[in-house]
Amino acid sequence: MAETYKRKLVNYFKKNLKKGYTSDSLRFALMSQGYSRVAVDTALETANKELSEKAPKVKEKPKIKYQIIDENNRPVNIKLPLWKRFLKKLFGL
Repeated sequence: MAETYKRKLVNYFKKNLKKGYTSDSLRFALMSQGYSRVAVDTALETANKELSEKAPKVKEKPKIKYQIIDENNRPVNIKLPLWKRFLKKLFGL
């Protein structure tokens, strides 16, 4: 009986997290319906663990590039100060 109780809570979390609900709102809803905090937290941890196992693994880090654009939507080139250019050449920073 206890395993089916936990499994129902885990499935509830998984289903509603996939729908886009936040874990805090789901926790609050279950606890206001009378579920114990320990059971809810345990089910949430299990659901997060199961969902993370199914998530695709990221193999490379994304490269973030940014560019400063002026009011005419043209890129602005900013010249580095002399000391920063020197450190960049010297240490490859």
